[in-house]
Amino acid sequence: MTPGSNIPLSAPRVAVDVAAPVRLDVSGLLLTADGKVRSDDDFIFYNQPAGPGVSYRSGGGTAPDAIVVDTSAVPPGIEKIVVTASPDAAGQTFQGIEPTATLRNADDGSALATFTPPQLGPETALVVVEIYRRNGVWKARAVGQGYANGLAGIATDFGVSVDEEPAAAPSAPTPVAPAPVAAAPAVDPRLSAPVPPPPAAPPAAPAPGAGKINLDKGRVSLQKNQTVSLVKGGRPLLSQVKMGLGWEPAFRGKDIDLDASVIAYGPNRNHIDSCYFGKLSILNGAIKHSGDNLTGEGAGDDEVIVVDLGRLPADATGLVFTVNSFSGQKFTEVAKAYCRLIDAASGEELVRFDLTGAEPQTGVMMAKLIKQFSGEWEMTAIGDFVKSRTVRGMVKPAAQAL
Repeated sequence: MTPGSNIPLSAPRVAVDVAAPVRLDVSGLLLTADGKVRSDDDFIFYNQPAGPGVSYRSGGGTAPDAIVVDTSAVPPGIEKIVVTASPDAAGQTFQGIEPTATLRNADDGSALATFTPPQLGPETALVVVEIYRRNGVWKARAVGQGYANGLAGIATDFGVSVDEEPAAAPSAPTPVAPAPVAAAPAVDPRLSAPVPPPPAAPPAAPAPGAGKINLDKGRVSLQKNQTVSLVKGGRPLLSQVKMGLGWEPAFRGKDIDLDASVIAYGPNRNHIDSCYFGKLSILNGAIKHSGDNLTGEGAGDDEVIVVDLGRLPADATGLVFTVNSFSGQKFTEVAKAYCRLIDAASGEELVRFDLTGAEPQTGVMMAKLIKQFSGEWEMTAIGDFVKSRTVRGMVKPAAQAL
C-alpha cells in the first residue's frame, strides 16, 4: 500500500502488526466521528490491552506487537480505529528504522496488505494505518502521519488525557485512613511526563481522511495535501481525462519555459515510464502529452496531458504530475501556477489546484493520481518543490510522494 491508499477488509477480524529493527510500542485508539476517543478507556496498549472490539497482542519480544480488531464487536459510535507505533527507547526517532505494518486475517494469519511509510526523519511516533467504517463497509487505509513529540502527541491529538505537568507534592502530608479506590484507566506512565510543545510546522501528511470528498457536488477546488475521490453518483470515473497545467511569468515581458510531465509507477513505487515533451505518448497511448510550451504566455492551459483511465495497464497504479524549469528559472519567477483535471468528453473542469506558494527551486510536484484497490482513482494536491530541471530528476522524489 502507499500513503492514502485503501482496501476493503476481506475478513471480519484483522490484526495489524508493526515491525521495525528496534522494539516498538504499538497502540490502538477507538475514535468517534469527531476524531476523538470517548474516554481514556478507548486507548488500547500493553498496559490496557482490551477494549470493545479492539485488543493489544504482544509479540513477546520475538514477533511484532499487534492491534487486533473484531469489526463485528466494534460499538456503533466508533467510526475508525487508528493503529500507532513509537520506538520503545526514549527519544528514538524513526529515521533509518522505517517500520512495516502488515494487515492480516486474524484467524488464519494470512497477509492482506503491507505498508511502509516513506520519508521518515524526526518523527518519534506514527499513526501507521487506520481501520475505518464507510457506508457500512470496513476498510483499511495506509496513513504514515508522523509526530515529533512522541506518543503523547498522538494521545493529546485524539483526546486522551495527558498531564501537562507532574502533580506537585503537598508541603505537609497528613496521614489519612485508606479509602476505596475506584478503578481508573491504565494510562501509560510515559504519558504523565511533561509534554513538549507540538512542532511549529504541521505534519507533512494531512490528518487521516482530512479533506476527502468526491465529485457529486460538482467542481472541486483542492488545497495542498487534500484528496478527492474521482467518483460521481457512486460510480468511479474511468473515462478519458485531461490534466491541464498552466503558469504565467511573475515579471511582465519575461518568458517562462516550463515543462509539464507525468510519471507512472507500479504498486511498489517502481518507475514504469515518464511522459514529457521528449516522449509524447506512453503506455500504448493511454497517456499523451500536448507538446512543449516555450513561453508560458497566453490564457488557459500551457501544457495538457491526456490520461485514458480505462486503458491504463493494471500495473500502473500511481501517476505523479510534475513541472520543471529546464532553463534553470526558479518558481519564484512564476505566477499563477495551477493544475486542473478536466473531463475530456465534456470539457468540464472537475478538480483544480492553485499553487499558492513558491520556493527558489526548479521543479515542483503538483498532484498525484492513485488507483485504489476498489478500482477508483483518487487525486491529491501535492505542491512540493524539488531541485531538478528535468523529469528524470523527479522520478525518485515523486516515488517517495506516493
